[in-house]
Amino acid sequence: MKVEIKVLKKIRNLPKTSGIYIFKSFENKILYVGKATSLKNRVNQYFSGQEEKSRGTRMKKLVDKIFDLEIIKTDSVLEALILEAEYIKRYQPKFNIEGKDDKTYSYFLITKEKFPRVLILRKTDFQKTKNKTKEIIEGRKFGPYTSTENMRIALKIIRKIFPFHNRSERTEKGCLSYQIGLCPGPYDDNITEKDYKKNMRNVSLFLTGHKKKIIKELEREMKSYAQKQEFEKANLVKKQLYSLMHINDIALLKKEDPFNILKERIECYDISHIDGEYMVASMVVAIGGKLDTSKYRKFKIKYIVGIDDVGAMREVLARRFNHLDDWGVPNTIILDGGQGHLNMGEKLMNDFGLSGVTIGLLSVAKGLTRKKVDVYESRKFPIKSSIKTNLKLIEKLREEAHRFAITYHIELRDKDYLK
Repeated sequence: MKVEIKVLKKIRNLPKTSGIYIFKSFENKILYVGKATSLKNRVNQYFSGQEEKSRGTRMKKLVDKIFDLEIIKTDSVLEALILEAEYIKRYQPKFNIEGKDDKTYSYFLITKEKFPRVLILRKTDFQKTKNKTKEIIEGRKFGPYTSTENMRIALKIIRKIFPFHNRSERTEKGCLSYQIGLCPGPYDDNITEKDYKKNMRNVSLFLTGHKKKIIKELEREMKSYAQKQEFEKANLVKKQLYSLMHINDIALLKKEDPFNILKERIECYDISHIDGEYMVASMVVAIGGKLDTSKYRKFKIKYIVGIDDVGAMREVLARRFNHLDDWGVPNTIILDGGQGHLNMGEKLMNDFGLSGVTIGLLSVAKGLTRKKVDVYESRKFPIKSSIKTNLKLIEKLREEAHRFAITYHIELRDKDYLK
């Protein structure tokens, strides 16, 4: 494998930051564009033989043609993902598109309607009769992207900064996204059409790599609100600015990596109530098989009325998945409940785009004899460690989640009685 001296020199000086790398030929044509969490580590893989071993002679052909290397650093992996798509679309690099079926590519699409939505559609989806609507045909496409899993994770991060309505139904009734702040509620008159479209313009700018432009406009907007003493609006823009300048995309960084119980983070959840009253939930955490009380969380159930343990658990998990960036990503999630809880958990994790993240899921319930627990393991989100065979640890976590939930339930009930 012959590598140009100037390329080797550049590799030695590459930063360990996120960004895209661009391989060029002797004729200065772009051969390949890729994204990286660490530019230094990723590019090194091409010249250490790792890529050839895992992806065959095609990578050897690429490496043999590389005459020059360029990089563009980004503030986050999310921005690297978007920039990579922009470069592939613009330059059509031979080794990115050669031998690939373009039907497998996916796109973000901002629909053309009063309150636009953001959809993820494959190339083939545009040919389906149900998608041949004015909203989609006249919508704006961004891409192509090769991983719909990464797209779902990316869209979730963007939506936390710039919320938008994402259901085909033109109502906020029964919408969990509205309840947890991911939808600004345009059909509930909670946001003006002008402010909603301003949000969507920022989504569009972000998906074309114009984060700096968004920041400048938001800074100007925040100052304007402050001068008018509209401090609530100024504070909202300030929060958007902070989130935009501190993107934490841990879910995109998560790699499939065999792990064991010694370093694993396990979270166990339980619901507590009396006939649907004072309904609460608990999240207990174990790191390396030991309880870590500093990471425990307790939840008041806000949106479920009556006896609905599965619905309550769904609300709690949805709120939890909105904190993957600041609370961290668990390796294993245990739900105190049966098959219904497991089915709900799988669907919700799919909805949140977590199928590309290494999170195992199982639920536990007392068996018919009440002497041991029945364990229901997810096939879609399998456990990769020995936790699934460690029934003593599973039972310990279940009992601790139960204790923590009941304690919080009693606390709320007693406070109410003393009023």
